[in-house]
Amino acid sequence: MGMVLGHDLTRIVPGEFKGPAFRKGHVIRPEDVPLLRDMGKEHINVLDLAADEVHEDEAGIRLGRAVAGEGITCAPPRESRVNLTAAWNGVLKVDVAALEAVNDLPDVILATYPHNTPVQEGEAVAGTKVVPLAVREDLLADAERVAGGGVVSVRPYRPTEIGLVVTGSEIYHGRVQDRFEPVMADKAAYFGSRLVKTSFAGDDAALIAAAIRETAEVAGLILVSGGMSVDADDVTPQAIRQSGAVIEKYGAPVLPGAMFLLAYRGDIPVLGVPASAIYFRTTVLDLVLPRLLTGERLTRRDINLMGHGGLFRASDAFPIPNGGE
Repeated sequence: MGMVLGHDLTRIVPGEFKGPAFRKGHVIRPEDVPLLRDMGKEHINVLDLAADEVHEDEAGIRLGRAVAGEGITCAPPRESRVNLTAAWNGVLKVDVAALEAVNDLPDVILATYPHNTPVQEGEAVAGTKVVPLAVREDLLADAERVAGGGVVSVRPYRPTEIGLVVTGSEIYHGRVQDRFEPVMADKAAYFGSRLVKTSFAGDDAALIAAAIRETAEVAGLILVSGGMSVDADDVTPQAIRQSGAVIEKYGAPVLPGAMFLLAYRGDIPVLGVPASAIYFRTTVLDLVLPRLLTGERLTRRDINLMGHGGLFRASDAFPIPNGGE
């Protein structure tokens, strides 16, 4: 009786409650004993910290601050766990080498969403925790040094005016209704951008190229839909070249979406979007588009790395985590 708790004591009632029944700092009273025994507590831990030890909550706060980069907010500790949340909508960036180095140290834990995951403001994207009730100051200092001022950060989306060029003679001549425009408009809006221009062109490379050049006058990113396969009428890759864009990568190790094309016309990304984008909930476009809309310039290697995690389940819905590098 009269001793002071050094940490929270958690009570679990399956299906009803999980949380602290007693907070750290609570002074043990005789009336507490029945509940403590109901919780399975026969012994109580109290702390008498040495000069070189740091309490778990303070350690959690310091570790959270050390790993939080730009766009990351730290929540108050609960049983030494500190949740790190996104300060704005964007793409999570994780220094994977630093993450591994932190977790290689004793007594500290850092868990994150995968690198390049699209996240929303207020969403928990990482969490830190120390394992014991107290950690040595030198170990905590090592973790702070390894974190190097930030392991996780969020790159915000940049509102972008997007242009769409829909190809296919069957659509151009009105024989088939276009389905690309509403899908692309929804994706643009999700990431804080908007579709400002939609053009239609038949299966003619010169006409498609002209539409791309015209669209580049009003848009900061261009989507060219359809005509990405190997049929004789599929001339979209040829048209993208004729428009003056330089192809970075044609073909992506992502399923669905293997016939994807990434090109740049100056600083304007030009994306050849295969028809799978309107038939599947998640495709290669959902890996590429969020990163481009943060202002990141993707390379051939970035597309190649998407093979790791690039096989989607039919139930996957964008945005989805993807490791990548």
